[in-house]
Amino acid sequence: MAGDKILIVEDDADIRELTSLYLKKKGFEVITAENGAAALKLTETADPQLILLDVLLPGMEGFDICREIRNKTETPIIFLSCKRSSSDKIKGLNAGGDDYITKPFDLAELEARIRANLRRNGPLASGEEKKSRYLSWGEVKVDLNSFDVFVKEERVSLYAKELQLLLFLMKHPNQVFSSEQLYNHIWGFDHYGDLKTVSVHIRNLRKKIEENPAKPEYIQTVRGFGYKFNNKK
Repeated sequence: MAGDKILIVEDDADIRELTSLYLKKKGFEVITAENGAAALKLTETADPQLILLDVLLPGMEGFDICREIRNKTETPIIFLSCKRSSSDKIKGLNAGGDDYITKPFDLAELEARIRANLRRNGPLASGEEKKSRYLSWGEVKVDLNSFDVFVKEERVSLYAKELQLLLFLMKHPNQVFSSEQLYNHIWGFDHYGDLKTVSVHIRNLRKKIEENPAKPEYIQTVRGFGYKFNNKK
């Protein structure tokens, strides 16, 4: 984890420099960008392991930059923002972000979130799991070698956390998990965030794999308890 490359996308020179110096002292390799165009270029050419992305940037908003990045890579993205409302945080998650931290932030907390996201976005399956190439229920199938997801034999694109969530639920069919249990498993006990993160990802996942997201057949809500994956065959 130490030595991982972090891309900081921040137009405020003081914040950019202070954050960069801190992370370098903690053993990370750091590259920086001041705007969206530079960030998109470095994402392709420098292959960072994690991106710290400011929301309010000149020319192109951070949420839009995130969507562009998500067309090419599942690299973990942590938003840095002075916007504190739940709607802004949800907007960031819907754009493809993995985490959201508000300014001013504590550098030690930022480091903890970076390390947590790097851990949680490591390999999604062990070599033993990959011996069985496919995990499937009904019309939903996941290739455990490539992690491509298919619904009715058509490939659908999932973000990293959506894929982790789907795999976890599919591996425990008909077992009910609370939002807190899912949050702790996917995001980790040492992650700081809002349990609304789970409902946002569940909603987005249903839009991608369910024929009728309003009446889900696979990822079902058990009122008062949580969610389960219905092993429809």
